[in-house]
Amino acid sequence: MGKDTMSGRFSTAPEFNLEAFLVSTGIVALAEMGDKTQLLALILAARFRKPWPIVLGILTATIANHALAGAAGAWVTTVLGPDVLRWVLGVSFIAMAVWMLIPDSVDDEDANGTPRFGVFWTTVVAFFLAEMGDKTQIATVMLAAQYHAWGWVVAGTTLGMMLANAPVVWLGDKITNLVPLKIVHMVSAVIFLALGLLALLA
Repeated sequence: MGKDTMSGRFSTAPEFNLEAFLVSTGIVALAEMGDKTQLLALILAARFRKPWPIVLGILTATIANHALAGAAGAWVTTVLGPDVLRWVLGVSFIAMAVWMLIPDSVDDEDANGTPRFGVFWTTVVAFFLAEMGDKTQIATVMLAAQYHAWGWVVAGTTLGMMLANAPVVWLGDKITNLVPLKIVHMVSAVIFLALGLLALLA
């Protein structure tokens, strides 16, 4: 809840947190480049050749997965004291920086869901499962704990996922070939490292 400074009353409307939204969007968009879920998007697009159901499936799976991750991050802040939380976040962000430098791969099994339930639901299930324990899911947990604004973090991470994955569904590997993935991963690692150091030194 936000406090209305004019009346002194508390408002039930969530406060807009631009920093949480923009940082979450940028980090996930960068982290997703070359990630296994982006590779999964390529596989689904090549297999089914129906971009709209695939994109809508990615959006649905991302909202569901990241909402759970954001809620977990918000819950962590109620369990850990501020000092412990600062160290947990700092070390976690630094560990994420190292993880960003490790290349991802995806098994064809991740996209082997038969189209019995349609392309949309096949995409939802495949993406939701692929995101479990993935970099972007863990990043969502940490960012929600860092900014105490899980709604805006989830909105940002979801937008970041769509910015990275939706073009791939339509353009295929052409877009990934235009982007130097090593540089993208290094930039992402530097951002996570900076967040970790800021958390530890705060």
